[in-house]
Formats: sequence, C-alpha cells, structure tokens
Amino acid sequence: DKLEGLKTIAVTTNGINLTRLLPRLKEAGLNAINISLDTLVPAKFEFIVRRKDHALLTSFRCLLYLQVNCVVMRGFNEDEVLDFVDFTKDLPLDVRFIEYMPFDGKYCCFEILLAQK
Repeated sequence: DKLEGLKTIAVTTNGINLTRLLPRLKEAGLNAINISLDTLVPAKFEFIVRRKDHALLTSFRCLLYLQVNCVVMRGFNEDEVLDFVDFTKDLPLDVRFIEYMPFDGKYCCFEILLAQK
C-alpha cells in the first residue's frame, strides 16, 4: 500500500466542497486539513466564496486536525485577528496568518496589503 508509513496525509482547500467530501476523504486516509479562511463573518465569507448557505463555518467540530490559513487584508478583515485567535480556544485547530499576494489577474493590488507594524 502506497500510504503505509505516512504519518500525515493532508489537503489544502478553500472548503467549498469539504462538508460533502469529508467522509470519503477520511475513509481514504486523510488526517489533516489546511483551510483558507479569511473571515469569520458569514456575510464576508459568502462574498469570498460566492455562495450562500455554506456550511464550512459550522462544520469545524467534525474535522480532523485542522489548520486555518488567514490572509489579513486592510479594509476587509484586519479587525478580525483577535476573533481568529479566540476561535482556536475550543477547537482542535491552529490558525496561521499568511501574507497577502497582491495580484489580481494582471494587476498588483497593493492598496489592501496590510503592512507589518
């Protein structure tokens, strides 16, 4: 078996289909997930994923080891940094704040880059 001897089998996802696919992924041996989650505010989340009634924000308790990657952006979610830290208290997950890549199609978008203070 090719998976024999591997300690961690992980996937990185935006989570759009995670709720539907998670049982099959776990059965296949998945034991860690990295999720791109840039906001905990449902309306902002729907804006990012362009879908309504998305269950990702309520499905964390059924997941395996989970790491959340959050891009902090000026004017969008910089006010949520402490909320993300608080979010990790009761869940088996780590949150990692990652840098914004200021590129939108053909153009750089430096105006939403949050500078280190």
